[in-house]
Amino acid sequence: MSTVQAVSAPAKKPALPRRIPSSSLQQLLIFGTWIVLLIGFSIADPHFMRMGNIVALLLASAVTGIQALGVTFTIATGGIDITPGLGMAMTGVITAMCMVTFHLPIWLAVIIGILSGAILGWVNGLLIAGFKMQPMIATLAMMLVAQGAALVLSGSKPVYTTDEVGFDQIARGTQLFGIPNAVWIFLGLAVISWIILNKTRLGRYALAMGSNEEATRMSGVNVRRWKWAIYVLAGSYTGLSGVVMTSRLSAAQPATGSGYEMYAIAAAVIGGASLAGGRASIVGTVIGALIITTINNGLQILSVPDPWQKIFLGIVVVAAVLVDLYRQHNQKKVK
Repeated sequence: MSTVQAVSAPAKKPALPRRIPSSSLQQLLIFGTWIVLLIGFSIADPHFMRMGNIVALLLASAVTGIQALGVTFTIATGGIDITPGLGMAMTGVITAMCMVTFHLPIWLAVIIGILSGAILGWVNGLLIAGFKMQPMIATLAMMLVAQGAALVLSGSKPVYTTDEVGFDQIARGTQLFGIPNAVWIFLGLAVISWIILNKTRLGRYALAMGSNEEATRMSGVNVRRWKWAIYVLAGSYTGLSGVVMTSRLSAAQPATGSGYEMYAIAAAVIGGASLAGGRASIVGTVIGALIITTINNGLQILSVPDPWQKIFLGIVVVAAVLVDLYRQHNQKKVK
């Protein structure tokens, strides 16, 4: 008779807890950083946490945040866009002149202002996707063009919009919970941007191009067309930031905007976007913009002289880039 040996089934190993995804962990860390900054500045000066200052902080974050959202898409492709700052000045001047000089309705002036930003992005896309120029060189050239256009169109003088009834409400009006409309515009645009980046072909192709442009092209994607579209999208965000800033100040300042592009790039990188391309986070960019404006606002509350504010923010930008380089190095080691 043959004997049947009972084979005992191996004991099941206890299920290990799932690891938190690195992207989620990073977002938690930068959110924690923002909370630490809020606590630190409130300890340094109790006036910091007053409602009036918090509202001012959120209002300031709207412009930087809108620009940072646009920059996030170009960085995702492995490119860059340094036109948002001075492009904002140009689109703001165009918006103001449409109302003040040409007496167009506010809604039409706003559309033209956004479209002027889209045209700026279209030219950036033409140079980068069409003529294969380096993104830094192409957008640097267009940044200078935008600066010159703002000065020429305005005669190097502010264009005031104080007589345009209702225009200031675009940024400073408060429809919900006493929070300025500009903040709601920023948050609404963030939701739209998240959908575009994560749920549409435009977002998927942007990340794919940043990861490996040649492989994306070989898979049948028209890289030239989609990259062009991404720069047009980013330019539209620049146009909207010009409208919001002009509404906030009740004037288009042709000399304003310098340095805003660096804050936008820093916000995107702090939020998890890689300057090498292929990785970006809309939620992270929103928090990054809040971090940048919190630092700026806190330093002003503490009466830190403006030159020292610029030095400190410059250090923050450098730190953001170094963190990104560290992340890239770790990724290469894992591979």
